[in-house]
Amino acid sequence: MKKLHIAMQALLSAGLVVGGTVGSAGLANAATAEAVSSVSLRESPSTSSDRIRYVDEGERLDILSEPNDYWYKVRDEDGRVGYVSSSDEYVDIIDSSSTAMRTSNGSAPSAPAPSVSASKLAQRIIDAGKDYLGTPYEFSSSRSSTRTFDCSDFVRQAFKDGARITLPSNSRAQGDYVKDRGETTTNWSRLKPGDLMFFMSYRGSSASDYKGLTKSKQRITHVSIYLGNGKMLHTYSKDSGGVRVDSIDNKHWEYRFMFGGSAL
Repeated sequence: MKKLHIAMQALLSAGLVVGGTVGSAGLANAATAEAVSSVSLRESPSTSSDRIRYVDEGERLDILSEPNDYWYKVRDEDGRVGYVSSSDEYVDIIDSSSTAMRTSNGSAPSAPAPSVSASKLAQRIIDAGKDYLGTPYEFSSSRSSTRTFDCSDFVRQAFKDGARITLPSNSRAQGDYVKDRGETTTNWSRLKPGDLMFFMSYRGSSASDYKGLTKSKQRITHVSIYLGNGKMLHTYSKDSGGVRVDSIDNKHWEYRFMFGGSAL
């Protein structure tokens, strides 16, 4: 599944998007989204904007553009155009055209090439992330502030600070980004420092709670940065103290782990 953030970047590179909107030479729609919970369809990209209506869970929306990191401009099944939150708590990208994933010369989009080795860049990302140790957790935190973080916001900020790379704004889109970059692994012990780790929802603290599950069919609900030596850097709840370092081996994190890989 290709996420809109990467698709729109490719269209921008190809000159097919003007002002965040797909032009006539581009695709009619960059992607289709499905509401995973009830969400407000608003007249403009702001929570203070008038609500057009509530979009019900399961409804599909054509995404017309991504004006910023927090909103999608969409068209509903009745043809009404408005704005919905881009948070993965409300909408999920379920389809996007492979055409949108290509630049004008036919190549797939990529992050800026680093001027230093990948290992040094990864260490810069880790160091940048550690600067936020103890920063409070907030679900669906603002992407324009570093006063609080949720898991994907924290990872995104560490990459911005350490490598000047802007990742997608939610964990599932970050997972797709990593898959698009290259090889991934379902064995966390094969990861390198700086790699991203993706996890399914918590079902219990023992391995038996996850027995028989097909991990690849689970929904990504958490992301962290692998530090090496069986430890990871992340944030996941207010009660846990915000950004912190945790061990993986024989913990529920190991049982929840879906896949990981490099975003560099």
